[in-house]
Amino acid sequence: MASDAGRGSDPGGPHAELAERWAAALGGGPRNHVVPMSSAESRLLLAALAEEFIAAAASTEPADRVGELGSELARSHFVGDEVLGRTLAVLNAYLVDTVPADRAAELLSAFATGYLRAFRSWLLAEQESVRAAEIAARRMVEQQLRASEARLRAVFSQAGIGTGLSDMTGRIIEVNNAFAGMLGYQPEEMLRLSVTDLTHPEDGPDMWQKYAGVLAGKYDNVQLEKAYRHRDGGTVWTNINVSLIRDEHGKPQYTLVLVEDVSERRALRERLQYRAHHDQLTGLPNRSRFFDALTAAFADSTRVGLCYVDLDHFKTVNDTFGHAVGDELLAQVAARLSACPTRADQLVARMGGDEFVLLVPHSSGVNEMAGLARTVLHALAKPFYVREHQLTVSASIGVMEERADRCSAGEFLQAADTSMYWAKAAGRGRYAIFDADRGRREHTSAELSAAMPSALRQGEFFLDYQPIVSLATAQTVAVEALVRWRHPDLGVLSPARFVDLAEDNGHIGALGAVVLERACHDSRQWHNLYPHTPTVSVNVSAAEVADPAWLDHVQHIIADTGINANMLQLELTERAFMQTTGRPLRALHTLADSGVRIAIDDFGTGYSNLAYLGQLPLHVVKLAGPFIQRIRTPDTASPTDLLLLETIINLTHALGFTVTAECVETRHQADLLRDLGCDTAQGWHFHYPMPADQVTALLGLSDLHLS
Repeated sequence: MASDAGRGSDPGGPHAELAERWAAALGGGPRNHVVPMSSAESRLLLAALAEEFIAAAASTEPADRVGELGSELARSHFVGDEVLGRTLAVLNAYLVDTVPADRAAELLSAFATGYLRAFRSWLLAEQESVRAAEIAARRMVEQQLRASEARLRAVFSQAGIGTGLSDMTGRIIEVNNAFAGMLGYQPEEMLRLSVTDLTHPEDGPDMWQKYAGVLAGKYDNVQLEKAYRHRDGGTVWTNINVSLIRDEHGKPQYTLVLVEDVSERRALRERLQYRAHHDQLTGLPNRSRFFDALTAAFADSTRVGLCYVDLDHFKTVNDTFGHAVGDELLAQVAARLSACPTRADQLVARMGGDEFVLLVPHSSGVNEMAGLARTVLHALAKPFYVREHQLTVSASIGVMEERADRCSAGEFLQAADTSMYWAKAAGRGRYAIFDADRGRREHTSAELSAAMPSALRQGEFFLDYQPIVSLATAQTVAVEALVRWRHPDLGVLSPARFVDLAEDNGHIGALGAVVLERACHDSRQWHNLYPHTPTVSVNVSAAEVADPAWLDHVQHIIADTGINANMLQLELTERAFMQTTGRPLRALHTLADSGVRIAIDDFGTGYSNLAYLGQLPLHVVKLAGPFIQRIRTPDTASPTDLLLLETIINLTHALGFTVTAECVETRHQADLLRDLGCDTAQGWHFHYPMPADQVTALLGLSDLHLS
C-alpha cells in the first residue's frame, strides 16, 4: 500500500518513467471516475504506486504486496473504461525486460486480483448504501437512489473488465459490453443465455462444484481459471471472480462475476512451458520432461521399462558432413523413434546429444522391452537421406525392466545407461539387457579402482611367493612374487580382482613399483641369510615396459636393494611380448645384458610363435596352465597332448631357453613333465603361495640339506 512518504517522493526518481507511461495510458480515451481527481492528484498517486511496484518486482517476496497496490488503485476510484487493462499493459511492458516470465505473471495476476477484489468491495458497498437508503427513507432518497443506480450502471457498462450478474437459477440478467465483446456477443444477446450455456469442454468438475458451493451459500467468493467458447468457435481463457450477493436477510440473491481475458498470457505461459519441457531441435520431450515422467511412472506403475538409445559413431557424421547435417539426421532419427511405441503412455525423449530414451510405464516384462529394442534397431536400419547424403546409423541400446518398488528412479536410469555401454562394448548395433549380478560385479570393480590410489599409499598391497622347483632335484630354485590386496572391507583379494583394473586406470606403474621393490628387498634379505638364494620372479605388464621411465626405475631398485641382477627374473605374458617393440624391447635387452633374467609367461595362450622367441632377450619359457591341465591324470593325457608338450620343450631347449611348467597339481603331471625334459615347475603339488617368512623357513631347510 502506498505510503505517505511515497506520495511525496521525488518525482524525478527511478519510478518517474513508469509513472509517466501509466498516467499517459490512463489519460487516453473516456474515463468515468466516481470521484474525479485532478491531474496533479492522479500523477502523485500513480508515482507512489509505481515506486512501490518497482520495489516489489525487484524483491523475492510473495506478490501479496502488489495485490494491495491494485486494491489501492481501485479504492482511489480509477474504475473507468479499460483502467485495469491499460494498467496491466503498462506494467507488463515494464516487467518484460525486468523479471522472468513466471515472476511477471505472478505479479500481474496479484495486481489484477487486488484490483478486482477492491472493485467488488466497492460495488458491494455501493449496493449496501442503496439498500440502506431504501430502508431509512425510501421516498427521501428515491432520487439519490436513481442517481446511484445510473452511476453504477454507467460504471458497470463502461468498465474495461467483463462483468456479469445472474440470479440463483443461473439465468443471466446483466452483462456489460466488455464481457459480451470478449465472447463475440452483444449484451442483449447474452441475456438470452444461462450460466450453463457457457460451459466448455476444458471445465473441470471442481470448477462447477465450487460454483454450486457459491449458489448454496457455502462460499461468498471463489476465483477460478475458466475457458469460454467464443462465438466464432475459438476459446477464450479467463480468470473469473465469482461473488455471492445476498439480500437484506442474508439469503443468496445474485452471483456477480468479474471476468479478465488471459488468453494471451496463458498462450505465452504454455509456449514457455513447452520450450522448458521439449527439445528445440527434434520436438521430443527433453531431459527435464523425461525425469518428470520417470518419477510419475515409479509412483503410479507396478513395473517400469526403459530403452536407453545411443547412436553409434555419431561424432563421425558431425566431423565429416558438418553439424547442420548432424542436426537434421538427429531430427529424422527422432521421427523414427517416435513411431516405435505401441501405447499412448509410452514416452520418447531426447536426453541430449545423440542419446534418446523410450520409457514404458506399466511394462509387461523384459520380453516386451526386448521387443521394443528390436523395433528401434529395425527402424534405424534403413538408410537416412539428409540433403544430398545417404547415411547409415546404428545404435547401442541398454534395456532395463524392473518392479518400481525394487529400486529408485536414479538407480533404474543408471542401470539402463550401464547396459547401453555393455551393448557398445559387445560390438555396437545391438541391445543389452541389464543383469544385476554383472552390474554388482562392475560396481565393485569401480569401487576397487577408485580405492586403489589410497590403498597404494596406505600399504594395503603385500606379496606371497610360490616356489619354483627343479624337477630333477626337487630343490627350490626360484620364487614367483604374487601380489595380494588386503582390502579393509573385502578381505584379501587375488590379482585377478585388481591387476586388470590397475592397467585400465593407469595405476599399474605404481603397483608394479611396489611389487618389484618389495620382491627385491625380500630377495636381499634371503641372500643375507643363505648362500643358495633362489631367483625372485616378478610379473611385468606391457604398459610398464612401455613407460620411458621404467628402465631407470628398475635399475635404481636393483641398485638400492643391492641384489645381484642375475637373481631377478621379469615375467611378461606372450601377448605383452607381442606388443613390446622399439624402445621397450631395447629396454628388455639392456636389462638382459646386465644379468636380469627374462621369462615369457603363459606361453601357448597367445600366438605360440616359437620362431619369434629367437628375437627376444629370453631365458625362460613358462608353459601355460591349460597345457598342464590336460595331463592331470593318465586318463586325461592324450598322445597328441604329450607330443605337443614334448615338441615345445625340445624346441625351447634348442633355442637355448629353460622350460617352467605352471599349475602342476598332481604327481602324475610332475613325473610326466620330468620325463619329457621340462626343467622346473610350480604348483600346488609342490607348494602353495606363502608369505616371505615361510619362504625364509623353507630356504633354511633347503640350505641345511645342501650343507
